[in-house]
Amino acid sequence: MIDADIAERARILIEHCKEAGMMIATAESCTGGMVVAALTDIAGSSAVVDRGYITYSNQAKVEMLGVTAQTLETYGAVSRETALQMSAGALLRSGADLAIAVTGIAGPTGGTPEKPIGLVHLAARDRRGRLHHIESRYGDIGRQGIRLATVQTALGMLEGLIQA
Repeated sequence: MIDADIAERARILIEHCKEAGMMIATAESCTGGMVVAALTDIAGSSAVVDRGYITYSNQAKVEMLGVTAQTLETYGAVSRETALQMSAGALLRSGADLAIAVTGIAGPTGGTPEKPIGLVHLAARDRRGRLHHIESRYGDIGRQGIRLATVQTALGMLEGLIQA
């Protein structure tokens, strides 16, 4: 369920993308499509949303986005390196001008001391070569809380690329 704050942020992002003539692609793991869902909940979003990749498994990340097996083996699915490759793959394989990638541990299980529940890596990039990575540590605020916080962060990162 997308809350009112996320819906408003998505609406503003859609307006700014329309004004800038920019398209968006998403590459999502732990959010399972919530970023693209927030965007496509907005009427008229088809003018700016190119596509969304839901790559929950490592195999999907490899096949759909070109994340290398070596990256996954060396750094793991929840890593800066994987998020960067996911965003690069989404941009390369789409007609979008902007791409956002998210990968993390939403819980309630799966965390480790090195990679705790609530750890999320986000990477946003554009065709002009600008790139932004954020490592968020939301803490164990519940699965839905982590996913909603990640959507907020992702939309903000996309907005930042448009305004830069």
